Amino acid sequence: MSDRGSFDVIIIGGSYAGLSAAMSLGRSLRNVLVIDSGNPCNKQTPHSHNFITHDGETPAAIAAKARAQVQNYETVKFLSGFAINGRRVADGFEVEMQTGEIFHAKKLLLATGVTDIMPTISGFKECWGISVLHCPYCHGYEVKQQNIAVIANGDAGLEYAALIRNLTPRLTVLTNGPGLFSEEQVEKLKSHRIHIMEAEISALEHTDGKVRSVLFKDNTQLEITALFAKPAFTQQSGIPQALGCTLTEHGHIDVDAMQQTSVHGVYAAGDNTTMLRSVAAAVAAGNKAGAVINRELVQESF
Repeated sequence: MSDRGSFDVIIIGGSYAGLSAAMSLGRSLRNVLVIDSGNPCNKQTPHSHNFITHDGETPAAIAAKARAQVQNYETVKFLSGFAINGRRVADGFEVEMQTGEIFHAKKLLLATGVTDIMPTISGFKECWGISVLHCPYCHGYEVKQQNIAVIANGDAGLEYAALIRNLTPRLTVLTNGPGLFSEEQVEKLKSHRIHIMEAEISALEHTDGKVRSVLFKDNTQLEITALFAKPAFTQQSGIPQALGCTLTEHGHIDVDAMQQTSVHGVYAAGDNTTMLRSVAAAVAAGNKAGAVINRELVQESF
């Protein structure tokens, strides 16, 4: 570690956004500490897609290769552990670890990700990231032309269904209770041969996370090979709120175009800031954040 546990930048979160920022900062000769708890949200996902040069690789392999490359920059240090608190001090910020250790930095980058809240549907959690999918851009191509369902409803459901319908002519919308579509929306879905099922879902039948059918509480079932869903989420870390960072109405950390939060000197990048959850988007946001943080450090010292 650097002297007295003090760094130019502390990055909380060592996945794609955090590693990308660490590379930018390391190449600018900044003393950086990357704190990683080792709990990525895509740990069950077998393959990552839609990231040019890495299409089809496992998320773990991409992260491992990225970390190995970042470790080549001697001013970047890694710490495995869980950061539990962050606070502003006179000359920057302090980050407190679960172990009681405290580290200091001039700037903070929160690449802490989110935690998905699994619905109370038996089998959903086991299939999440394998055959229960969130992003048609990341995983849709691999299930094209197959029997697909989407858990969706209302205005957002219509948009989501349209994205999935572009991948297959065999699509069913599961509202998991009374439908909230207008008559016009129902007719639009029907015109594209999209079926609507309003029965409540009780379980997903699957083998090793690969869904075979949806079971409903009215004892009916639907055979599928993939299910798209957008479960609720929460911030994986309480540090953004502890620092006073503003959250959006959807629960993301509110950042500007430069990844700056509402707290000066605190930046955020990755899934904790956007609905666009993809490896490529996280890498891009981290790269930008690293460059912006370095520029701010330069301006403050030059």
